Amino acid sequence: MNYNLMKNNKVFVAGEIVTEPKFSHQVYNEKFYEFDLKVCRLSDSYDIIPVTISEKLLTSDICVGKKLCINGQFRSYNKVEDGKSKLMLTVFIREILPYLETENPNSIEITGYVCKEPVFRTTPFKREISDVLLAVNRSYNKSDYLPCIAWGRNARYVKNFEVGDKVVVSGRIQSRDYQKRINDELVTKTAYEVSLNKVELVKEPSAVDTMFTSIGEVDNYYVK
Repeated sequence: MNYNLMKNNKVFVAGEIVTEPKFSHQVYNEKFYEFDLKVCRLSDSYDIIPVTISEKLLTSDICVGKKLCINGQFRSYNKVEDGKSKLMLTVFIREILPYLETENPNSIEITGYVCKEPVFRTTPFKREISDVLLAVNRSYNKSDYLPCIAWGRNARYVKNFEVGDKVVVSGRIQSRDYQKRINDELVTKTAYEVSLNKVELVKEPSAVDTMFTSIGEVDNYYVK
C-alpha cells in the first residue's frame, strides 16, 4: 500500500448515526455498507454526510443514535442512474474511534490536481464564490474527484487556477440541499462538497495527460 497516497486525502468527522447501515456493494469477497452521519457545524446547523464502512468494521454498535469519531478518506465513484453516470461521494472509514466532543468535528485535508476549469461567480448578496473539481490520486491507479467551493479571498485566488495545477487544501465536508426540475416536477436533492478555508498552489510541472483515470460525467457531481 502506498502510504504517501493515503496522506493525500485525510478526513476526520465526529457525529451521530441517523440511518441504519444498508448494503452498498461488494469488492471481491468483502461487503460494504452505507449510512448517514449527522455532523454539527460551529453554528446551530449541521451536515448529513454519507459514510461507507467495510463489513470488517461493522458491529451491532453501528446503529441509529450511536455517536462516533471516524478517520478516513473522502471518496468518489461513478453510479449509473437512468442511463446517466453520476459522481457519488462518501466518507470511507479507515478507523472508528470512541466519541469525544471536539471543537472541530469535521475536517479534511487533500492534495490533488485541478481537473476542470474553476467557475467564479458572485451571489446577489455580492459574495464571491469559486467552484473547482480536484482529482486526488489513490492506490491501485485510481483517483477520487472531489468538488470544492471557495469563498471571498480564496475564491479570487482559486479562480485563476489552471487544469493540471497541483493544490493542497483543507476545510470541511458540507451537505447542501438544492432543487432540480425533473419531468416538470421540482425534486429536492443533496449536494456534497468540500468547503475550503486554506488553499495552497504547489509549483510543479503539469502532467494533465497522465494523472487522471476516467472521470465519467463530471458535471453530475451532485448526488442523492
